[in-house]
Amino acid sequence: MLSAKFYEVLKNEGIVTIVTWGEGEPHIVNEWNSYLVVTGDERILIPAGIMHTTEKNIHENNKIKMALGSKNVKGRNNYQGTAFVVEGVARFFSSGAEFDSMKNRFEFLTRVLEITVTSAEQML
Repeated sequence: MLSAKFYEVLKNEGIVTIVTWGEGEPHIVNEWNSYLVVTGDERILIPAGIMHTTEKNIHENNKIKMALGSKNVKGRNNYQGTAFVVEGVARFFSSGAEFDSMKNRFEFLTRVLEITVTSAEQML
């Protein structure tokens, strides 16, 4: 489901915007492209140091939207810059082999945000 262009974007630094919503207003938190880890089965793992409102929202509604991009990657029609909107189902976890692997890479994390991707659309 994740295209070669998506992986190319991840190799270039850029901001990732994660949107969750529970019973209240949508909540936005930001991360960096370089912090996203894609597993062999294309789940996206993100180190979570704080993200308490995000976690609360995920417990109420496990759907998530995420936007990421890079101006360094050529998009459609060979224009400079491209971006993706990803939708999926999310959960937080704080133990296990994947948690340990992420903790070794990102010492600041207290939990891992996991996104099971349901769609990933290139926008530019």
